Amino acid sequence: MNTSKTKASSLTKKILIGMFLGILAGFIIRNIFSDFQVVDEYIVNGLFNIGGAIFVASLKMLVVPLVFVSLVCGTSNLKDIKSLGRLGSKTLLLYILTTAVAITIALLMAIIFKPGVGADLKSSSVFKSEAAPELGEVFINMFPTNPINAMAQGNTLQIIVFAILFGIAVSAAGNHGERARSAFEDLNEIIMKLVTILMLVAPYGVFFLMAKLFSTIGLSAIYNLISYFLLVAITLIIHALLTYSIILKSFTGLSPITFFKKMEDALLFAFSTSSSNATLPVTMETTTHRMGASNKVASFTVPLGATINMDGTAIMQGVATVFISQAFNIDLSLTDYLMVIVTATLASIGTAGVPGVGLIMLAMVLNQVGLPVEGIALIMGVDRLLDMMRTAVNITGDSVVTCIVAKSENQLDLDKFKDPNAGSEDEEIHLHD
Repeated sequence: MNTSKTKASSLTKKILIGMFLGILAGFIIRNIFSDFQVVDEYIVNGLFNIGGAIFVASLKMLVVPLVFVSLVCGTSNLKDIKSLGRLGSKTLLLYILTTAVAITIALLMAIIFKPGVGADLKSSSVFKSEAAPELGEVFINMFPTNPINAMAQGNTLQIIVFAILFGIAVSAAGNHGERARSAFEDLNEIIMKLVTILMLVAPYGVFFLMAKLFSTIGLSAIYNLISYFLLVAITLIIHALLTYSIILKSFTGLSPITFFKKMEDALLFAFSTSSSNATLPVTMETTTHRMGASNKVASFTVPLGATINMDGTAIMQGVATVFISQAFNIDLSLTDYLMVIVTATLASIGTAGVPGVGLIMLAMVLNQVGLPVEGIALIMGVDRLLDMMRTAVNITGDSVVTCIVAKSENQLDLDKFKDPNAGSEDEEIHLHD
């Protein structure tokens, strides 16, 4: 038992060591070797950039096959269409609920602590936002005209829709469907093993990513906006640790402490990559192998969450909206605050899949309440670091919703959830002759 526990925690320790060494290396290079062109060219933009980019690309490489194969497996195993509708409605309502709670907390924190009061933030910088698509257009674009093209472009929503339809067809195809389902289940196991292989090299990938980031980012950006940065960071932590714990305990009775212990690896991946999609394979592995959620549920809730669940972004929007209004001395009414909550909550679904979605959503919110959109340019200096924390919060929400839905559908292995060593055997790779 002790040996198994050691194996389960060794990867987390290695990733932490890689992260701290990367941060240390970045600071040393920025403060001591910043004038050395050879260091910048061959180490920062050479070794660190290439190593980090390959690691992230390797994770993203698995997203499309993992989403498609696992969702076909999950959907084809559902007994009837009603169960799919029930699963979808529960998942969507929970994601909307957590997003609304997240931005409400953010607005309250910003109103109480007033991060923008007294700030002289007049700037010539202008943020140009892309036009967000109409809600009807979003729903139309969910259905792919060419599924292969959707996979090539990594359009997650279109892949989800096609995989669900394909899974339903497999389930309805009788003996032919049974053979196809068996093949997809074998493929799913192989893809999860690929995830395990990549996790073994994660400490090195995390080192490269952190070293590259902290060798190029200046602390002056944080100092100039320290009150905003700290308030967003603290609110993210409160939402992750308090809100999710209350929701998880209330809906399932499960232990939040056990939950967060099992989330360690996924959180470190999310923090390092700043991408819910890149972290998706690890989130899927965590919810199924470590927490005991059935693939029927996780294959639907996790990819959907990576696409539309933006609790971390909603928190940034809430604090940023109040911060910008205070900095520009513009008062917001109670109606304005309610409009911010509604707009940001619905926008988390309405702008799903749009590049730069966080800033586009913030521009939508600012326009809705009459605040200057150019204020976004003032907070972009610290957005990269906050994005790392937002991603960690987002995938935590995905995992909480997965556990809640799985428990409500009797698709959660409680023994596996309670077992601190569950999934440790999956971190081992055995090569057979």
